Amino acid sequence: MTRVLDVARIQLVHWPTLLAYPLILLAAMPLLGWGIDISNGETAAAAHEIYLLPAMWGLVAPAHLQTMTQIFPFTLGLGVTRRTFAAATALVVLGQALLLGLGLVAFDAVERLTGGWGRHARIFGLDVFGQGDPLTRWLVYSGPLIAVSAVAVVAGVVFQRWRQNGIYLALFAGALLLAGVKVLVTAQRWWPSITGFLRGQPSLALFTAYPVVFALALGGAAWLVLRRATA
Repeated sequence: MTRVLDVARIQLVHWPTLLAYPLILLAAMPLLGWGIDISNGETAAAAHEIYLLPAMWGLVAPAHLQTMTQIFPFTLGLGVTRRTFAAATALVVLGQALLLGLGLVAFDAVERLTGGWGRHARIFGLDVFGQGDPLTRWLVYSGPLIAVSAVAVVAGVVFQRWRQNGIYLALFAGALLLAGVKVLVTAQRWWPSITGFLRGQPSLALFTAYPVVFALALGGAAWLVLRRATA
C-alpha cells in the first residue's frame, strides 16, 4: 500500500489539472450562469436551470490522459509495476471525484441558501439529480466524474499501446457501435421503454451506481491493455 501511495503522489504532479482548474471552474459557474441569464434575458422571478456541470465533467479528463501518456512511462523507468500503477491511478481518480463532488455539494448548499444565487437559478441542484440528503448528493455528483475519468484513462492507455492509430480506430469503432445501437433501438421501437426505465430510476442509480459500474468495466479493459503497454 505504501508503494501505491508513493505512485499516487507522483501522479499528483498534475495537481493543477486534477484539482485547481476544476475548482476554479466550479467557483466561476455562478458568474457564468449570471452571464448566460443576461444574454438570454432571464428574469429573477422565473425559476430556471443552467446546464454547466458537463463542462466540469469534461475538465477532469486531461489530467488522466497526461497520467497515462507522461507519468506512466516515467514510473516504468523507476521500476514501478503495472499493477501498482493501476492501483494508484484508481486511487487518484476516486480521490479527485470525491473531492470535487464535495465541492459541488458545498456550492449546491450555497445555491439553496441564496435562493438560486438571488435569481432562482439552479446550476448545481438540478431537478434530474433529485432532492436527496447531502451524502446522496455527494455520491450523485461524484459518479459522473469517475466515469469520465475512466474514459480518459482508457484513451490514454490506448494511445500508450497503439499511439494515434489506436485512438482513431477506437473513435471509429465507438461511433460505429453507437450508430448500430441507435439503428437497432429505433428499428425495434425500444425508445419509449428505455425512456420509461430511465425516468423510473432513482438519481443514486443513474448518477452513481451505473457510472461506477461503467467505470469498473472500462478499468478492466484498460488493465488488459496496460499489461502490454510499453514506455
